[in-house]
Amino acid sequence: MKSDADLTWIDDNAPYSRRFKDRYFSAADGRQETREVFLTGNGLPKRWQSSAPFHIAELGFGTGLNFFETLSAWQKTAPEQARLTYTSFEQYPLAREQIGRALANWPDLANLASPLLAQPSAKKIQFGNVELNLILGDARHTVAQWGEQVDAWYLDGFSPAKNPQLWELDLMHSVFDHTKIGGTFSTYTAAGFVRRNVQRAGFNVRRVQGFGNKRERLQGHRVR
Repeated sequence: MKSDADLTWIDDNAPYSRRFKDRYFSAADGRQETREVFLTGNGLPKRWQSSAPFHIAELGFGTGLNFFETLSAWQKTAPEQARLTYTSFEQYPLAREQIGRALANWPDLANLASPLLAQPSAKKIQFGNVELNLILGDARHTVAQWGEQVDAWYLDGFSPAKNPQLWELDLMHSVFDHTKIGGTFSTYTAAGFVRRNVQRAGFNVRRVQGFGNKRERLQGHRVR
C-alpha cells in the first residue's frame, strides 16, 4: 500500500490526519483508551472465555492500535482452542511503514505487528488462531455488502464533527444488521447525533464515563 500523503507526525511521533484534521489516537494515552473504550466497553476479554469462535468488527483500522492491543489481550487470556476473527473497514489505509512507525510508540505491539508489516498488500493475515481481515473502501457501502455478523463492534472513526460520514444513520443500520443478538458496540464519542443514530438503528444505548478529557462516551447492545 502507498503511503497516505495526508498523514503527518506531531507531538513526538504521534500520527495526525490532515484530511480530517484529527489525531489517530488519544493524546492522553492511546493504548489505555483502546483498553477502556473498546475492550472493557465491549466486556472483553471476559466474553471470549469459551471455545466458541468470536468475531470483532471495527470502523477505521488506522494505525492498527486497536487490533494489536486486542491481539495482545487475546494471547494472554483466551483459551487455547478459541478462535478470533477481526474484521476492519478502512477507506484510507496507511502504508505498512506508517503503521510500523506509529506502533513504535509501543515496542511490544510493534513486535506483534511483524506479520502485517511483512506483507505490504495482504488483506487477510493470520496471527496464530487470530485472523485479521482488512476490507478497503467506503464503509457506507462495504459494511452493507458484507455477509457476516459479529459479537462486538469498535466504532472508531475520526471525530464525528470532522468525519460525519462514518457515523451516518444508514451506516449505523448496517452495523446493527451485522450484529448478533446480544452483540455489543462501544465508542469513544457521545456526540448527540451519533447517540440518536445508534438508537434509531436499534441498539440499546447508554452513556458512560468518557476517557481522558471526554465527559461521556457511548456503548450498547442488540437486544433482538
